[in-house]
Amino acid sequence: MIWDDKAQGGDLWRNLRQPKRRSKHRAQAKSAGLGKIPNRVGIEHRPAEADDRRFIGHWEGDTVIQGHKQSGLVTLVERRSGYLLAARLPRISAELTKAAMIRLLKPLRGAVQTITLDNGSEFADHEAVSKAVTAAIYFCDPYCSGQRGTNENTNGLIRQYFPKGTDFRQVTDTELRRVIRKLNDRPRKRLGYRTPAQVFLGEYSGALNTAGAALIA
Repeated sequence: MIWDDKAQGGDLWRNLRQPKRRSKHRAQAKSAGLGKIPNRVGIEHRPAEADDRRFIGHWEGDTVIQGHKQSGLVTLVERRSGYLLAARLPRISAELTKAAMIRLLKPLRGAVQTITLDNGSEFADHEAVSKAVTAAIYFCDPYCSGQRGTNENTNGLIRQYFPKGTDFRQVTDTELRRVIRKLNDRPRKRLGYRTPAQVFLGEYSGALNTAGAALIA
């Protein structure tokens, strides 16, 4: 309805949080990595427990990139709480993405049961991540970003602070931590107006002493 209104000269689209329609080119580019992910396990094999958000421990992951993969962020969001972890990537590669994911998740591995990822080739080293944090990793169907809706929405919020074109090589760790903290401390209606940090840290007390380290990119 909104895009039909725009086509007819209306301005409803200007009120959207992300006023530009997601490009088909990016979706096609992301699915192009499908054949480059060894031993990929589809989301259809993910346990049903991950769907209902009753327990913490189920994460979604993707990258926020600059242009044609010059630099970016790897982002991980816990499904129940919306708790965010992120790290800078000076360039987008499977090796750097793997190392960043392990660095972020290992201190919290007691609260990591499954990770659902996008099909980008930067996740080709997923088996090493799975082994390091003792978690099962699954991949979305192509063109189905809604299967990682929590992560997708959070990446949209990140873009409010780091708009398209941002060179993440120029973003400092302090700046990134500040944004992560703002989002983790933002009350959410679906959480009864509690914050992601309150829900996640409240249900996983073991993270209290390590969360700060996990936020360092």
